[in-house]
Amino acid sequence: MYRNLDSEKIVGTIETLCRRIDERFPDAGLVQVCRELLLIARESQERCAWIARPQRVLRAVIGLVVLTIVSGLVLVLANSTWPGRGFDIVSLVQVSEAGINVCLLLGAAILFLTTVESRVKRGRALREIHELRALAHVIDMHQLTKDPELLVASVKSTASSPKRTLSASELTRYLDYCSEMLSLIGKLAALYVQKFNDPVALAAVNDVEQLTNGLSRKIWQKIMILNSGRSDAERKLTSTKA
Repeated sequence: MYRNLDSEKIVGTIETLCRRIDERFPDAGLVQVCRELLLIARESQERCAWIARPQRVLRAVIGLVVLTIVSGLVLVLANSTWPGRGFDIVSLVQVSEAGINVCLLLGAAILFLTTVESRVKRGRALREIHELRALAHVIDMHQLTKDPELLVASVKSTASSPKRTLSASELTRYLDYCSEMLSLIGKLAALYVQKFNDPVALAAVNDVEQLTNGLSRKIWQKIMILNSGRSDAERKLTSTKA
């Protein structure tokens, strides 16, 4: 029960996160990003199910083609005639070389056909994983200008500075929501390889997880700066009252 990711629970978690962001920051663009994440999560359920499901029609077509190739080879060999005088050394070498080349080519063709299903699934998984990677960068763009040092140090804004309307506590919640969304992106990416053991797709998922973990660490550094600034302010206020 707890050895696999449950796509339904991931979708439910994202739905709850959307409501939380909408209730606290109804006018923020982060709400729209979270809704897009929810849409992708719902689409991922069907996509992951398709990738995990055996493609029987494709397998039947490939099996028919392989059978045709093998049958053709057997038919050619069955209708072949041996020279009445036998083979000399030169002829034997030539025939052996030609036979080996034919076997290698047919083997490569059969190998190519038997991996078509895996490559089709891999291509689809990589497209969806790339979509999640792009969304992670979008989330990073939304928190890019949320600089806690300007609140803690009370730095004066310039004419080109972005508008800063969030208090320290609100900024903490905003950054925390961004970190949660990045974590959920990593979980959605892991769904694609949960029942699809492909090394290329697995490497792409690992790249997404490393990306989201790195972005989350950057966000939590900002949160720690905010918490440190509030702790200093509380200590100063306590010492003043004393």
